[in-house]
Formats: sequence, C-alpha cells, structure tokens
Amino acid sequence: MNFGQALEKVKAGDKIFRHGWNGKGMFVVYQKGYPDGIPCNLQTAKAWGMNEGDLFKCEPYLQIKTTDGSHAMWVPSIRDVLAEDWEYIH
Repeated sequence: MNFGQALEKVKAGDKIFRHGWNGKGMFVVYQKGYPDGIPCNLQTAKAWGMNEGDLFKCEPYLQIKTTDGSHAMWVPSIRDVLAEDWEYIH
C-alpha cells in the first residue's frame, strides 16, 4: 500500500512498516499526544525549563521502534512517503 493508506492504518491503531527497511522488527506507531497536558517528570521538566508536575502539552506524532529495541520520534523520508510497499500489523 502507499504511504497515505499506511498513515490511515497507523492512525487507526495499527503498526506500519516497510520490508525495504534495513532492520528486522522495525515499525511505526501513532502517538495521540497529550493535547490537554500530562504532568511532566523531572527529566522533561529540566529539558524544557519547567517544574516537575507542570502540565506538558504534546501534539500527536509518529514513533518508530528501532533495531536495538529503543523508540524514537519519527519523520518519514521522501523515499518512505513515495514508497508503495507499506504493510501493517493489527
């Protein structure tokens, strides 16, 4: 499927991925964010110059599971956006 179709799948709660990626087990998920805010922990507070417990508002974003098992915010490359080999996992 194309990226537009994959984007609809990920926003519906599925995991999306491409076989062309170089790492096994990599996939992307949709994080709904915290539009009303969530109390921030000490690490977030220090990073943003806030107080621990202040409400931290966050917009929705895409997150990828990387090859080493960690997670990171993700922005698709132009190759990803134009690809036709997207798949999904329920």
